[in-house]
Amino acid sequence: MPKVVSIRFHNAGKVYHFDPGDLRLHLGDAVMVETAEGIDMGYVAEEAVDIPEDQIVQPLLPVIRMVTDEDQRKYEAKKGREQEAYELCLQKIEVRGLKMNLVNAEYSPDGKKVVFFFTADGRVDFRELVKDLAAVFRIRIELRQIGARDQARMVGGLGMCGRELCCCSFLDGFIPVSIKMAKEQGLSMNPSKISGACGRLMCCLKYEQDAYEDAHARLPRQGDVVMTPKGQGMVMSTDLLRERVAVRMEQEDSSDNEHFEAEEVQVLFRKGKRFCPREEAENREHHVNVDDEAEEPEDFVPESFEEDE
Repeated sequence: MPKVVSIRFHNAGKVYHFDPGDLRLHLGDAVMVETAEGIDMGYVAEEAVDIPEDQIVQPLLPVIRMVTDEDQRKYEAKKGREQEAYELCLQKIEVRGLKMNLVNAEYSPDGKKVVFFFTADGRVDFRELVKDLAAVFRIRIELRQIGARDQARMVGGLGMCGRELCCCSFLDGFIPVSIKMAKEQGLSMNPSKISGACGRLMCCLKYEQDAYEDAHARLPRQGDVVMTPKGQGMVMSTDLLRERVAVRMEQEDSSDNEHFEAEEVQVLFRKGKRFCPREEAENREHHVNVDDEAEEPEDFVPESFEEDE
């Protein structure tokens, strides 16, 4: 199997495989690599490993060398030109009165193209803007509209957890997230509580989703009639993380609930339906939800909330 090294060209984003050759590369090393648009500088995101050839996107381009002081100076000069291009494009946008938010400007490695990234609420006619920019730079101009998540990754920032945003620190790509995940994890449907800096659902909702799905499949649900060490009762609430259930006992007049470990409780009825373990297993195997009629419709979205596509 061929040996490859993973290279990332920005602080976060997709990684690409390159041939390390005879170089001994370590995590975080700055290297010069050959790309389809010329020689560019990147950083080692994963050290050299052997992978099957069918998982490699051909052609497998080589790592040329470690970054030198001269390479670093050229890279800094390129960043300076990108900042100047960004400021000039902002002026042109203001003159044209276009409703677009410029996010970043990026030169290609060979310096023959500059790409301007922007966001907008709808389609923008920027043909005249391209002509204005081409007259100044005299190279190929590309304007690329991006989404809110890509903007957050380029701009960066801190999440409500106090840490750097996942998308601009370690995520290789964006994870599909749905409002159903927030419901299954018992989170508030307040958009400010489950939205990230981009205004979309937080990527971290996906991280523990498998654990919640497993707990939902094994633990009793609210409204189930169960048998406990103290007798029969009805489940009033479930603590998925601690795997404990609160049960209202039938033979007691007290309004206080008894708390039991989930493994101590046996389900007798599913919300008024006779519970059959074999039938439950078949339903789970075929992804049949026996309580569909009791749940909110899947297209329910809180007011003013924009769900990730």
